[in-house]
Amino acid sequence: MSSATAELDAAGITARVLREDYLRCRGLHAHHGRTYYTATRVLPSARRPHIHALYGFARWVDDIVDEPGPGTTVDDQKARLDAIDADLERALSGREPDEPVLRALAHTVDHHELDPGYFTAFMASMRMDLTTTEYRDLDHLREYMYGSAAVIGLQVLPVLGTVARREEAAPHAAALGEAFQLTNFLRDVSEDLARGRVYLPADVLAGHGVDRERLADCARRRAPDPPARRALAELVEVNRDLYRLAEPGVAMLEPVSRPCVSTALRLYRAILDEIVAADFDVWSVRHRVSGTRKAVAAMPALARSLWARAVPRPRRPTP
Repeated sequence: MSSATAELDAAGITARVLREDYLRCRGLHAHHGRTYYTATRVLPSARRPHIHALYGFARWVDDIVDEPGPGTTVDDQKARLDAIDADLERALSGREPDEPVLRALAHTVDHHELDPGYFTAFMASMRMDLTTTEYRDLDHLREYMYGSAAVIGLQVLPVLGTVARREEAAPHAAALGEAFQLTNFLRDVSEDLARGRVYLPADVLAGHGVDRERLADCARRRAPDPPARRALAELVEVNRDLYRLAEPGVAMLEPVSRPCVSTALRLYRAILDEIVAADFDVWSVRHRVSGTRKAVAAMPALARSLWARAVPRPRRPTP
């Protein structure tokens, strides 16, 4: 029996078409979210399909915005998002959606009683990517990151389960989603520039004498200059503050879920360490955590997860 089949069996997902829908989401997660996918492997099998559905949906929509394909216009992308919005509304109102990813998502939303507003906020941020090409300050960026990242943390929280009240854990989960995304923005400056976007706050950049043109020059030379290094160094500290805000939330999760999130946090924060070690060169290389390092992080996490499953602890209500 494959691990994918075992996950679906453990989750009690038996309908053939729905199993195929979940496998579609699992494939999207494995392909696009390699670091977080590695961390998800230490979750109990029954919880993994629901994480795959949430992450698969996010990546599926994100690809429509970021990888439109030759000849696709912004109007084409808007029309595609309109169609998804309509199908998503059907999914969240209990009717049968057309898209496989949305069928899996609807099942997860219903199973965990997730707030439909999280998905409305996510779609709003995806639309921002079609028209917004830069952010004036961190507050402006965090408006975008709420829908594109913070709500992802809030979506997965009921799947992971908490021993604290959910509203107590929620700010930490949201901060972790933002921390992950800011790490991606720092790592992917050149890639985002190629799409016409700058996600680094303009006021922070300007404080170091950096603007879009200077970033583009660094991209052309595939090397940072001193002002760009200083700007990235400041944003790395902002990113580290978000990880520090997120970290106490790990202890608020159910014991079987803590190894997954602590592994993801450690692996993503390691990308920041790689950026600093490269003297803030995010132009000549795309920083990533090696497979060996992922394995080293995942093995003890798996052991902790197995121990937590073997020694269940009382669970407090998480309304």
